[in-house]
Amino acid sequence: MPSGDFPTEPGQTSGVRPFTVCGPDDPVPPALRGAVAALGNFDGVHRGHRALIEAVRQDAVNRQAGARPAAVLTFEPHPRAFFAPDQPMFRLTGPTAKEIVFGRLGLDGLFVRRFDGTLAATSPRGFVEGWLRDDLGLAGVVIGHDFHFGRGRAGTPAILADLCREAGISCRIVPAVAGGPGGAPISSSAIRAALAAGDMARANALLGYRWFVMAKVRHGDKRGRTLGYPTANLALDSCGLAHGIYAVRVRLPDGRLVPGVASYGRRPTFDDGAPLLEVHLFDYSGDLYGQEIAVELLAFLRGEEKFSSAEALIAQMDVDSARAKAAIQGDAVASMLG
Repeated sequence: MPSGDFPTEPGQTSGVRPFTVCGPDDPVPPALRGAVAALGNFDGVHRGHRALIEAVRQDAVNRQAGARPAAVLTFEPHPRAFFAPDQPMFRLTGPTAKEIVFGRLGLDGLFVRRFDGTLAATSPRGFVEGWLRDDLGLAGVVIGHDFHFGRGRAGTPAILADLCREAGISCRIVPAVAGGPGGAPISSSAIRAALAAGDMARANALLGYRWFVMAKVRHGDKRGRTLGYPTANLALDSCGLAHGIYAVRVRLPDGRLVPGVASYGRRPTFDDGAPLLEVHLFDYSGDLYGQEIAVELLAFLRGEEKFSSAEALIAQMDVDSARAKAAIQGDAVASMLG
């Protein structure tokens, strides 16, 4: 799958770099044979994950037998969703969002394998010999310091290194990357906590780019039109984002990037219903119903409020729009959307 004009790092430009996705039931394509791959779930693809990706790129280039494809191996559904399907999980990046981010980080491709009962019951040796060597034909792997695998998570980084050596696969273990609260390692959990607090500055700093969500635009009650602020409405699955008003930028289906202001919450002034992300795009008119858009969040402007009248709400929305425009103009955080 071509990635388009993806820079090797956010904020840098380069030529077109092919990016190949090998899905759960796909055979390994020629472009990814003999790859060096980072292993993990990579929820958020944050700065800690980026250390693994950079190590993969280095190892792929420095192989004595010649350069190898640089890739990532991840699993769907997320193991936590497999083991506890009745417990909703706030995922930072869904499968499509991961493809976008990986493509922009200078990788050659992505392996996606199904996390099911068979994989969950696989022994550590079976994981290395059956999956990494025989199924994917990997030449090397890169893992984080806390990577566990195999039945009952019995496999440790040290065990993986030993098994890879026996299987003829190189293995590099990358230490934790500090930068979380109090100097703790950067983690997906810390980013979720920042988003739950409405701390977009902290969340985006830990990610290393503006957090974004993707969803199809759904029909709403059209109330925004009557207020002079038409919105594109998106339902976000199991989203733990703080309810409130945000400065945003939207990538449309045609690739255009449009600034805007968004509300995430239950609309307490009107219906106090299920949470929705309602996005008002500046200087835009068009029909987006049924189309998927990507919305990156730059700044938290204020919490959700209940207003005494529609007029009071409109006055505040005027203020919110002005603040959003200023926040967007002054934001220098890297974007994965272009």
